[in-house]
Amino acid sequence: MLAIQTGNLTKKYKEITAVDGINLKINQGELFSLLGTNGAGKTTTIKMLSTLILPTDGKIKIRGLDIIKDRQKIKELLNVSPQETAIAPNLSVKENLEFMAGVYQISKRQEKINELIEIFKLDEVLNQKAKTLSGGWQRKVSIAISLINEPEILFLDEPTLGLDVIARRELWTVIENLKGKITIILTTHYMEEAESLSDKIGIMSKGKLIAVGTSGELIKRANAENFEDAFVKIATGGEL
Repeated sequence: MLAIQTGNLTKKYKEITAVDGINLKINQGELFSLLGTNGAGKTTTIKMLSTLILPTDGKIKIRGLDIIKDRQKIKELLNVSPQETAIAPNLSVKENLEFMAGVYQISKRQEKINELIEIFKLDEVLNQKAKTLSGGWQRKVSIAISLINEPEILFLDEPTLGLDVIARRELWTVIENLKGKITIILTTHYMEEAESLSDKIGIMSKGKLIAVGTSGELIKRANAENFEDAFVKIATGGEL
């Protein structure tokens, strides 16, 4: 079953076309990475898919629901872990989880909190104030919070931006363990991250979706030696 499908998805800001007629299909349980240089249209696309902004033209279906007619139902199916760490700095990790469980009115609140503590191995930092945590721990807590309402679709916007190599790899393990259980749409500037984690990768340039495939398929298409070279060739039109 398709988790996300778009048809001629377009977003214009006055004379500027930020997203230009995207046709996209993302399968349920898939980890799909959206790549592109700055200004390619990734962020605008993600904002439309996650209901934060409405398209100028075109259609979006989320689990078969229409983004315009069924917007409220769709909001209940997804969550977003933004690039900016979304945690309350003066609350402890435990208090952050409890607060968000209350916001979402989770019925089996403690059971869900305990599950997330186990998945993200939060025991050792549970009583620390969020502002005292390292960047890696803050990102883990932020992603844990985004899973508290058990979304069917999760948007991860640059989840490892600014983290050191070890913290990044630890977060990769967490994301790997989520694969197949929920649909994940990931934006990243790290080519190794996209190649390692993704089932499928979409490359955007100048508002258009110009290539979709596995990392292997994209390397073959670009006749490149590695994925980073393939991305550069495709994003700049060098494969033509």
